[in-house]
Amino acid sequence: MDEFRFLKFETHDAYTNMAMDEAIMLSLEAGRVPPTFRLYRWKPSAVSIGTFQGMTTEVDIEYCKKKGVSTVRRLTGGGAVYHDYEGEVTYSIIIPKDHRLAPRDIAESYRVLCGGVISALAKLGLSSSFQPINDILVEKKKISGNAQTRRHSCLLQHGTVLVRLDVEAMFSVLKVHPVKISDKVVTDVKQRVTSISDALSRRVSLEEVARAMEKGFSEALGIKLVPGKLTSEEEADVEHLVKTKYSTDSWNLLR
Repeated sequence: MDEFRFLKFETHDAYTNMAMDEAIMLSLEAGRVPPTFRLYRWKPSAVSIGTFQGMTTEVDIEYCKKKGVSTVRRLTGGGAVYHDYEGEVTYSIIIPKDHRLAPRDIAESYRVLCGGVISALAKLGLSSSFQPINDILVEKKKISGNAQTRRHSCLLQHGTVLVRLDVEAMFSVLKVHPVKISDKVVTDVKQRVTSISDALSRRVSLEEVARAMEKGFSEALGIKLVPGKLTSEEEADVEHLVKTKYSTDSWNLLR
């Protein structure tokens, strides 16, 4: 069974969360650390956009500033995501690009790695399915979105699992025309998206979900998660990347 470094469920701001993923990729590429799996949440709540998206076209930046919601550009593709501090658990898995868990076929690699989320949901009592290319559904409703990038000789996949759903907050931070924020639209979204708490009809804690994610990924991917922490070099890289990249307009407003 492959050994992975496991960074336990932690809370960081948006800039640090994104910098940590890239710092780990650089460290793994240099052969200084093993493949790594981490669980985290975002404080303050944040909006992340895909690397090819435009911040000003996707996010209501002024509203976010007023409400203390951070905004950041990811390394990975995909769409804008609202990361509610009280409503989701996020994971990242970073592996060498030639690892057995990183098939060259992108759709297959999503299927393999999303198996960890499906296993975690099963431990919570939920039956879920993989929806190509990168979603996971419960009762035909999206409960998890996932995104990838391949660079620095690594594959990085991160994704979110919704624990509680606040559709009104999600619409407020994203740039949706006010006319579209109607009761009908909100209701439509609730019919297409769900959360663990809604699906189980009980309040589920983020910590309970994090424990299920730890066990689910270990079992589904056949990996042994060994608790660890960032190296001093990684911590220095995180600090550097936050200051020079992830907190800057030149990166976040790139497009």
